[in-house]
Amino acid sequence: MKLDISHMRYMTADDFKVLQATEQGSRNHEIVPTTLIHQLSGMRAQSGTNRSISDLAKLKLISKVRNAKYDGYRLTYNGIDYLALHSMLNRNTVYSIGGSIGVGKESDIYKVSDKNGTEKVMKMHRLGRTSFTTVRNNRDYLKKNSKNGVNWMVLSRLAAQKEYQFITLLYAKGFNVPEPFDNSRHVIIMELIRGFPMRRLRKHKNLPLLYTNLMKFIVKLGCSGLIHCDYNEFNIMIKDEDHIDPNDPEELGFVVIDFPQSISIQHKDAEFYFKRDVDCIRRFFKKKLKYEPKDDPTMLDTDGFGEGYRYAYPDFNRDITRTDNLDELVQASGFSKKHPGDRDLEDAMEEMRNTDEADEAAQEENSDAENSDEEDESDDDEYYYSESEESEDGDDVNSLDEENERIIEALSSGVGNLKMDKMGNYILED
Repeated sequence: MKLDISHMRYMTADDFKVLQATEQGSRNHEIVPTTLIHQLSGMRAQSGTNRSISDLAKLKLISKVRNAKYDGYRLTYNGIDYLALHSMLNRNTVYSIGGSIGVGKESDIYKVSDKNGTEKVMKMHRLGRTSFTTVRNNRDYLKKNSKNGVNWMVLSRLAAQKEYQFITLLYAKGFNVPEPFDNSRHVIIMELIRGFPMRRLRKHKNLPLLYTNLMKFIVKLGCSGLIHCDYNEFNIMIKDEDHIDPNDPEELGFVVIDFPQSISIQHKDAEFYFKRDVDCIRRFFKKKLKYEPKDDPTMLDTDGFGEGYRYAYPDFNRDITRTDNLDELVQASGFSKKHPGDRDLEDAMEEMRNTDEADEAAQEENSDAENSDEEDESDDDEYYYSESEESEDGDDVNSLDEENERIIEALSSGVGNLKMDKMGNYILED
């Protein structure tokens, strides 16, 4: 989805009141009645509300649903984009917005700057766009017999809030993650990493050190109570050499991004996802960097992994010993009961993790067929952001949403009686 903010400068305070009222009414209405929008906006005259509604509809910030039983409107992704940016502009965390530097399955990445000219990254979560193109487990996202589909705007907002909590806590604990600056709705502002995604790495001055540091990051995160669940070459940024401090003993030369899928080590599938994260790094180093260490029983050092150490890679049962409770502090999936409303997000994240497993298998198959180190970057599903290279916009693909057991079965078997409603959710046509 292309971000167009050219009309924001011409919007009045009343326009934003009406837009925010529509957002507020969307919490319990698929289509927000015009009378309710007027009440929530606090506008004195109905005519003023109607004028703002008309202007917002022309800008496609809200949309009127045809054949509705009453006169009403719903918020669009453009509308929630404007609300999020308006909030951060008022807080002076964003002053100007540049072009897109990354497009992915679950988010769009833009370069922004504050009033001081400091460049930052703006991540806009877009759950429901292409995140769920396959159904691997029969899961019910909503309550039984629910006629409403998943509200992807709500899930995008929850995902952004959850990731902001993760990186805020991890950054404070000294983990190599981007510095977070602000969060509003489905948008996060964080540090711009001067470097490139690890998937483009073909040589390194010290591969054994990079390998062991990447493995130690997984273990350190696990001992703190968390598992990344998407730890691969797409979500690891290698810093440019001129932005690495040689005098800093804590400098690892890389930064890990993308945390909305992280789970607790108490999750029932924690060992599986931990092993998958480890295998992703091992597979990349083997295929692209031709580095595949083996266990060496003659070595006594177990503080690292790979060449010169006893073990070639971490093991969940052997190496994970809880030293912190970060999963409890952020209420990570699998730790304990969650706040009402988090259930849908956790189900969506679970399906995303399962979908990523299928994507990795496909990527591995494609990688085996490559005869050179050059990669076709236009085929990558994952996003990345980099100072030196811009990504092309990816095509928006309709996502498959499950509303109950019958829809899941229909999607799995290819039954053709599926229909999409006005909110973009799948329903079964009788």
